[in-house]
Amino acid sequence: MEPHAPACPGSVLFGCELTASTKSYTFQVDEEDNSDHILALSVVCLTDGAKDECNVVEVIGRNHENQEIAVPVANLKLSCQPLLSLDNFKLQPPVTFRLAAGSGPVHLAGWHRIMHREEASFEEDDDLSEEDEEDLPPIMPAKK
Repeated sequence: MEPHAPACPGSVLFGCELTASTKSYTFQVDEEDNSDHILALSVVCLTDGAKDECNVVEVIGRNHENQEIAVPVANLKLSCQPLLSLDNFKLQPPVTFRLAAGSGPVHLAGWHRIMHREEASFEEDDDLSEEDEEDLPPIMPAKK
């Protein structure tokens, strides 16, 4: 009997390209999916065929009041900054990437992290809650 593979992997590579003809890309997940999803952007870079012009990439998502918000995350120019490391900038889907200025091509790369609900609750249990922190004894000064 063969071992049964999990229904969805822990993390998968993500990538998309924005160009003059494809100015935006929306990353979304199935609303019926019971897993938690995080998109971690690693790098934004100009690719072959880019002109020496400013290419502004915006992220469009939702703020804490569920209002749409657009935030520029990169301004790339071939002659001075063709690549920007975003150090695994974490976003929660749905999120749209838009080429607000320039003609690209601009490539975005990162990881799509998928956590089953059990994993997410286990990780939350590992962290000390505020209640647990209140039960800790006070720190006493060292005796000389």
